[in-house]
Amino acid sequence: MRAWRVHELGEPADVLALDDVPDPVPGEGQLLVRVQTAALNFPDILLCQGRYQERPPLPFTPGIELTGEVVTAPDGSGFRPGDRVLGGPTPMGGAFAEYAVLRAADAFTVPPGMPSEEAAALYLTYQTGHVGLHRRARLQAGETLLVHAGAGGVGSAAIQLGKAAGATVIATAGGPEKVQVCRDLGADHAIDYVSEDFVALGKDITGGRGADVIYDPVGGDVFDSSRRCLAWEGRLIVVGFTSGRIPEAPANHALIKNYSIVGLHWGLYRSKEPALITSVHEDLTRLYAEGRIRPFVSERFAFDELPEALTRLGSRRTVGKVVLVVAQV
Repeated sequence: MRAWRVHELGEPADVLALDDVPDPVPGEGQLLVRVQTAALNFPDILLCQGRYQERPPLPFTPGIELTGEVVTAPDGSGFRPGDRVLGGPTPMGGAFAEYAVLRAADAFTVPPGMPSEEAAALYLTYQTGHVGLHRRARLQAGETLLVHAGAGGVGSAAIQLGKAAGATVIATAGGPEKVQVCRDLGADHAIDYVSEDFVALGKDITGGRGADVIYDPVGGDVFDSSRRCLAWEGRLIVVGFTSGRIPEAPANHALIKNYSIVGLHWGLYRSKEPALITSVHEDLTRLYAEGRIRPFVSERFAFDELPEALTRLGSRRTVGKVVLVVAQV
């Protein structure tokens, strides 16, 4: 089969090579899947650079989110050849190849009627958003949710999930086009952080209260400013640090304002509480069937265009999710 592999660490465009390699051999409790579509994520870039918290041994195939067709499945797994599944390959990475291996426990049935490209974009960002908003922040109907980087893959999922939960959603994005994307996704209010002060506008929108929940995948200065527009007993969800700076919060400020800083490492639930991941997938399937969520796929690249696709993702010029079409369905 063909697989994109990293032989030395660096920028994706410099270190990715399209190799001919043997098909992967599934181990106990694993599925062999013919990859149809793989979604691109910032961790894929960090893996290539050697800057992710996990470092697979060289050479390795990046790609942490896919949808595909089951080729072989172990007895008792609940899957059989021909089933359409989505999930994250094993070990860390492996989706940017014609075939991949998934633990059966980490694979989920594609919701009925969902196109392969949308299914590939359902797993990480929607699971993360659902667990973050419901399990970690306990978002309630009628509360106000502020979503940063709302036009991106992580943010676009959070906007839709917030609206599905009955929240008033405020989204921030950079530039008029991305602001319009947030509105199109269902945000009640959208703020251009390039030309507007989201703290002042957020307080104005909420009548001075601030947001009950803030979903922050950016970190850095955005995190620092977010602490100033949290409502009484608000919850600030730490999703990631795409700004490149890991911020610090003074404990006295959290004490005085009675807010919570809530960490969100969704991947740990796969080992510590796998039943939660299953129940979240079931709820996401329901929400999709009801038309309340739909993965926003903005760009599609052919399999041999992966370096270009990751470079474009890293430029921060993309919106929604970018996917790699590995095999035509």
